[in-house]
Amino acid sequence: MNTIVNLTVDRQGLYDITHKVTGALQAATFNEGLVTLFIRHTSASLLIQENADPAARQDLERWLNRLVPEHDPLYTHTQEGPDDMPAHIKSALTATSISIPLLDGSLALGTWQGIFLWEHRHNPGPRQVVVNLLGG
Repeated sequence: MNTIVNLTVDRQGLYDITHKVTGALQAATFNEGLVTLFIRHTSASLLIQENADPAARQDLERWLNRLVPEHDPLYTHTQEGPDDMPAHIKSALTATSISIPLLDGSLALGTWQGIFLWEHRHNPGPRQVVVNLLGG
């Protein structure tokens, strides 16, 4: 099973997309397998992270922004704005795909885990995540 989840985000940050992925899996005809998610962009990424305390997401965002600052004079790819090259670096340092087991028809996420789209641009466009389910 393959499907595309279309998302709209309005700024940098971590967006919980667990419910969107779960919804995309409703058409699945089997209860066990492997779900692979792939983001079709070079300035955003995917992450499994704590979904209870928003402070964890804020701390991650602040840490990555400190690690990869905007306006670094070493950047030459600057035509699309000061956040573009840092967004590409952040995407390279994180993940563009993740895999999650499907057990008894549900994602095998831990109690405090959620699936997040990590947007690295200030003014992003629409985003697409490919959801692929292999199983039996």
